[in-house]
Amino acid sequence: MPAYHSVFLDEPNQQLAGNFALLPLRTKTRGPAQQLPALAPGTSDLDLEPSNPSYDPLDEVLSLFRANTFFRNFEIKGPADRVLIYGILFVSDILTKIRPNMQRREAEKAVLNVALDTNFAIPGDAGFPLNQAFEPPRDRNEAEVLRQYIMQMRQELAYRLLARVYADGTGVPSKWWLSYSKRKFMGKQL
Repeated sequence: MPAYHSVFLDEPNQQLAGNFALLPLRTKTRGPAQQLPALAPGTSDLDLEPSNPSYDPLDEVLSLFRANTFFRNFEIKGPADRVLIYGILFVSDILTKIRPNMQRREAEKAVLNVALDTNFAIPGDAGFPLNQAFEPPRDRNEAEVLRQYIMQMRQELAYRLLARVYADGTGVPSKWWLSYSKRKFMGKQL
């Protein structure tokens, strides 16, 4: 059975930095991403369908994360798949920061410290784990746009993941989500 690929592969007029797609996001954090419309009142992002105009690559990362973590190989079919790969690697990384019985406030601090850290590798940097699958940005300006876009992705993914991990309202993390903290997508980590 093959891994699940991005529904945004056929997105027209994708802006690229290297071969990483800079897709529109539904986010409250500042950054270079085009803004998608907010969710309609009463709509939860936990059960958002890909046909919804507010569905973005971060919703896709969180919905495909658990299924795709079981694959050691992933055939990249386009730039949108690279966004999916990076998102899954980042979610894997921040899940390791949440411990069982950790209260939400403490988890928010730990996860947001990672998300807000500006010292992270982007494609083309020596410390980036999947340089063989990603092209480096063409110039310094494109690298800065990519860094800002990934920073925006990281912050929004952190908020959305925390909402899912603590969705039951008990104040302790979901054991179901934490069971994936030891898995490494494609054998890699950020």
